[in-house]
Amino acid sequence: MMELNMYIDGNWITSISGEKREVINPANGELIALAAEGAAEDAKNAISAARKTYDSGIWSTLPFKTRAKYLHKIANLLEENAEDIAMLETLNNGKMLLAAKTDVQNAVDCFRYYASLITQPEGEMFNVGDSVQTIVIREPIGVCSLIVPWNFPLLMAAWQIAPALVAGNTFILKPSEITPVTAVKLFEIFEKAGVPAGVANLVMGPGSTVGSEMVESNLVDKVAFIGGTKTGQNIMRVAAENTKKISLELGGKSPNIVFADNDLEIAVDNALFNIFFNSGQVCTAASRLLIEDSIHDQFVERLIERAKKIVIGHGNNAASEMGPLVSEAHMQKVLRYIEIGKQEGATLACGGNRIIDNGFENGFFVEPTIFTNTRPDMRIVQEEIFGPVLVIQRFKDEEEAITLANDTVFGLAGAVFCKDIQKALRVVKKIQAGITWVNCYHVATIQAPWGGYKQSGIGRGLGKFGLDEFSEIKQINVSYKAHPVGWFSN
Repeated sequence: MMELNMYIDGNWITSISGEKREVINPANGELIALAAEGAAEDAKNAISAARKTYDSGIWSTLPFKTRAKYLHKIANLLEENAEDIAMLETLNNGKMLLAAKTDVQNAVDCFRYYASLITQPEGEMFNVGDSVQTIVIREPIGVCSLIVPWNFPLLMAAWQIAPALVAGNTFILKPSEITPVTAVKLFEIFEKAGVPAGVANLVMGPGSTVGSEMVESNLVDKVAFIGGTKTGQNIMRVAAENTKKISLELGGKSPNIVFADNDLEIAVDNALFNIFFNSGQVCTAASRLLIEDSIHDQFVERLIERAKKIVIGHGNNAASEMGPLVSEAHMQKVLRYIEIGKQEGATLACGGNRIIDNGFENGFFVEPTIFTNTRPDMRIVQEEIFGPVLVIQRFKDEEEAITLANDTVFGLAGAVFCKDIQKALRVVKKIQAGITWVNCYHVATIQAPWGGYKQSGIGRGLGKFGLDEFSEIKQINVSYKAHPVGWFSN
């Protein structure tokens, strides 16, 4: 069994209270680790270390190329240990091992991308009159609190840490208390790469104490949060007290619009992947499937047939296609939503149960679940379930499809499956979402912005946009020849 400690100011330490939290394998309910359970005082210590280190300039004043070298070291060490880290991610999170391996490689790519991006030519210069030039430069923000979720523990950490680090900031990372294992391994890599003490700090514990201190502290200049919309709204309220910079990637209830002209088998195959990948625990999951009337019945019949054949199992089993939910508490939340759907009058067409036989009795497995005959006002249509639960809506024409697609408070992602590309582009441009696809889904590139409209968040991650989120932009005006202004008389 693993013992997981926090990393503050270059030292591995337990919590001040000495308390520990049990970390569970969601596939079988077994104890895999004891993690130091931090509290507000631990967070204060981490923030103080990050503040002192930032103010010293030991990191923020390093040349861009030097900081980039550290990121390349981190990427190389991640890659060297990719197999072991992926196994740990599967053990802690429950996801398929293939998905975990992909996450590790994407984290490697993220560190390398930002190491390369920061060394590229940047900034602007403007001529102002005959002897004055305006220069625009990028500077670090300062101390950053990074709070990341449990569905992609390593990858979401990398998405925040890489741009924060290379921009010259110091930071405190709080992983989910459910999935801290790969965060600890990542900080072991930081230590091995020689990242100076106090630059990267790791605290573990609940959001109500550790997270709150990371958001409220006047020593913190920026909060980057990935998680639920309600928590994000609370962060906004607190950050407003001292006008702290924030970036938020929040919930989603993303539509997948399928028109009648599409290849049915391809669209069905994609619809399954769009919601049941990672057991539906994906912020951009296409949890609402909108099907054109003329193909609705045939499509649903084939979809249910395929969904019932999905192979459920442990993530380290090569034959498995879908794993458990991340925790018992989250499983119970998903099961409650399934009951809500039935009570609201939707038709439970497939699944809906916890799997408790064939060796799954101690794990947190839920069947792939499909609801039909839904109404737009139903909670299962409007609220993020974050599990393997798909709600189906039907539409008669393009206009109704767009109306239904936009009929939620969320705006993270969406897709259109349609052979008529002109029509597909016309519709996708009207979807109120920050990440969209045509005839594909879950395709992402580090170079492109990631974030949502409406209550799905503020700001954009990845690409140069992600670097902007962790940078201050400064204007410098230089006169090559000082002279009197002459505004006032002698």
